[in-house]
Amino acid sequence: MSPGTGAALGMLAATVDAKAVAEIGTGTGVSGIHLLHGMRPDGVLTTVDPEPERQQFARTAFRAAGFAGNRARFIPGRALDVLPRLADGGYDLVFCDGDRTECIDYLAESLRLLRPGGLVCFEGVFADGRTVDSGPQPVEVLRLRELLRAVRESQDLVPSLLPVGDGLLCAVKR
Repeated sequence: MSPGTGAALGMLAATVDAKAVAEIGTGTGVSGIHLLHGMRPDGVLTTVDPEPERQQFARTAFRAAGFAGNRARFIPGRALDVLPRLADGGYDLVFCDGDRTECIDYLAESLRLLRPGGLVCFEGVFADGRTVDSGPQPVEVLRLRELLRAVRESQDLVPSLLPVGDGLLCAVKR
């Protein structure tokens, strides 16, 4: 994640006064740290990742960044198996940085998870410029194109594509 994308995430979390954030794709914890910095001091980040060792690394990174252990909830597992167990309308922001072939499904789950006025964000939607390249593309790029189209055409969302990092697609739920 680029520093610009991280800064944007922190600012967006602060903008919605986020108390509850769901993150798809824990990674090494970089995005989680940015989200936590922008969240309310009593906010909790719920982060989902299929790789428990990544989550352990992120847990250590969160502590090193000064966040108390109760500020993050780590749920190991495939996002599409875990997300249906999370509360409808219980989240202020959902950040998606998981399997790009599942991004359309992440959007559907995010809309269910978000409160009205909540924000969904997708990282990496430019796919290194491949989403606008007219040549043949891998499935993940085709799915990102579907996502961009779905968000743009949705009557339930107010979208914006931020040109930070490799593209940050954001949308507010009406």
